[in-house]
Amino acid sequence: MPAAPIDTARFFNRDARVVAADLLGKLLCHCVQDLWLCAVVIEAEAYLLEERASHASLGYTEKRRALFMAPGTIYMYYARGGDSFNVSCRGEGNAVLVKAALPLPLHPAGAQAGSGPPLRAQAEPMLRAMRARNPLPGDRPRPDARLCGGQTLLCRALGLKVGEWDARPFDGQRLTLMDTGYRPRATIRTTRLGIPAGRDEHLPYRFVDYDHARHCTRNPLAGRNGTGAAYVDIIPNPDPHVPALDAEAAAGPPAAPRGVAIPPLE
Repeated sequence: MPAAPIDTARFFNRDARVVAADLLGKLLCHCVQDLWLCAVVIEAEAYLLEERASHASLGYTEKRRALFMAPGTIYMYYARGGDSFNVSCRGEGNAVLVKAALPLPLHPAGAQAGSGPPLRAQAEPMLRAMRARNPLPGDRPRPDARLCGGQTLLCRALGLKVGEWDARPFDGQRLTLMDTGYRPRATIRTTRLGIPAGRDEHLPYRFVDYDHARHCTRNPLAGRNGTGAAYVDIIPNPDPHVPALDAEAAAGPPAAPRGVAIPPLE
């Protein structure tokens, strides 16, 4: 299907955990100097007011005001020396963190995007701009698949800045969220990264696209997390929409070891 703009006020007006899972495969597009920089979300985390890992649990401040604004309001802050992109969800203080993405030209959704921003025509200029924004130390080239492989890398590659977008909505002109029709074959549900001990680090509020786990911030299938498990659940999607680019992609979703389902979308 052609890429279609998402009504972000409605999309984010749901439980943050549902939104985080549903963000996988959605296309985040930012227009910088007349060039669309676009990446497909492959990893997202949910944060709730009542749990101790969230910024909102520390109380309202002017810097955190976006967390208490209408669903779909962007909340940006500095993390690890870089910008971080979050969006408020239903219920004051609840939000999702866009943790990692894959540049659109490298993702199967790129073949489905079709319309909307002139994505396919801008594929190579888009990658060149992302590379220039996000080199490794010493100006060495960062691998294309790692350009958005973390929350600050993502913001750097897409040109998203705290001073420009914090406490603002998606405007649909320079910043938009789009649906290409891509749906993951399966979702990994696991614990969030970087949560200090004693601050609800055990909660499984991190969601990763199974087929792109190796490109996310830290591959949950390749190691152990703070709870001693590599992941909590692998949840097959009953209605995936992934181009059959190779035999692996056509093989169908992997089995879920525990059969625990994500709460149904509204």
